[in-house]
Amino acid sequence: MRNIPFSPPDITQKEIDAVTEVLKSGWITTGPKTKEFEKRIAGWCGTDTAVCLSSQTACAELTLRILGVGPGDEVIVPAYTYTASASVIYHVGATPIIIDCKEGSYEMDYAKVERAITERTKVIIPVDLAGVMCDYEKIFDIVNRKKDIFVPGSQMQDAYGRIIVMADAAHAFGAMQNGIPCGGMADFTNFSFHAVKNLTTAEGGAVTWKNHKGVDNDAVYKEYMLLSLHGQTKDAFAKNQGTSWEYDVVDTQYKCNMPDIMGAMGLAQLDRYPQILEKRHRLIEMYNKAFADMNIQVLTHSNERSRSSGHLYFVRFIGKTAEYRNRFYLKMAERGVICNVHFKPLPMLTAYKTRGFDITDYPNAYNMHKNQLTLPMNSKMTFDDALYVIETFKAVYAEMEDTI
Repeated sequence: MRNIPFSPPDITQKEIDAVTEVLKSGWITTGPKTKEFEKRIAGWCGTDTAVCLSSQTACAELTLRILGVGPGDEVIVPAYTYTASASVIYHVGATPIIIDCKEGSYEMDYAKVERAITERTKVIIPVDLAGVMCDYEKIFDIVNRKKDIFVPGSQMQDAYGRIIVMADAAHAFGAMQNGIPCGGMADFTNFSFHAVKNLTTAEGGAVTWKNHKGVDNDAVYKEYMLLSLHGQTKDAFAKNQGTSWEYDVVDTQYKCNMPDIMGAMGLAQLDRYPQILEKRHRLIEMYNKAFADMNIQVLTHSNERSRSSGHLYFVRFIGKTAEYRNRFYLKMAERGVICNVHFKPLPMLTAYKTRGFDITDYPNAYNMHKNQLTLPMNSKMTFDDALYVIETFKAVYAEMEDTI
């Protein structure tokens, strides 16, 4: 029996050497490596600017604050996502408007999104689940059709003159849609480099944004720096250059910068990332071919318009219950294959139930969740490992069918 972990970090000697170099350099907090990583992220995403911070969550919250979102405002977010997508809305004092999935899909029902828009709506947060990008053409069509009811509440909002699209692309670094990289589609895009992500810095994240008339990229970058470093006008690296120790604190803000240890690790990962993506898509092809004739639904990772980051491999057991899925999960684990479930819809979680959300109001999200399973699919796996996952999956599937 093999042991197939769900999502181990893909770390090589290249990352170890990069981190060791930083540790020996005498400079381990935010500095030249993080700044270089930001430039490389922007280059990958086709944007002029990127900011690296401590997490996708930090990127999302600081972006909402820069956009001037706060009490009295509404932010649209899908039901089928992890809590980080919505918790940041509460952090800034705004109200989340949670939208059910379209029937048979993990994406928000865009017709319901359009109906949910009011004069208080300031931001929509699409989630690129499993690394598959949302339909940004539809989303921008909606926000442009609703321009006439948009009421800006800040200088940044006034510059856009419409609802702002801020993507939760925690899973999607490296995805493409219509030839445009993820990070260059939404107005703002927030990435995660957590340990289980395709590209990891152990913890960490980045935000990119498209050029927009009336938005000064340098000023926005400086605002992220202030928000992420206590509102201090000069960071430690700048003070260490010997020109002046003098600084000011212009507001009481946060501490969520990315240190050079993480930046160096990210640079090493970026060098390897094309190969990482290619392997993930080869594994997806293996799984798709093996499961083509089975009564399961798999997530589409590529078509003529788009290619995902290949982050997660979803299967759904058509017509089956949550009990069936949970038994299947345990039987896979007994054979050494560790799977997962992505995600519990927000209204199933205590934090959202106590705020008045009820999963019975989100039937499509629940139906997508109840029989969903995520198979191990990562760049540390060998192709023999993938064959073992396939064989195990088919054996458990046959065993479960025989017991019905």
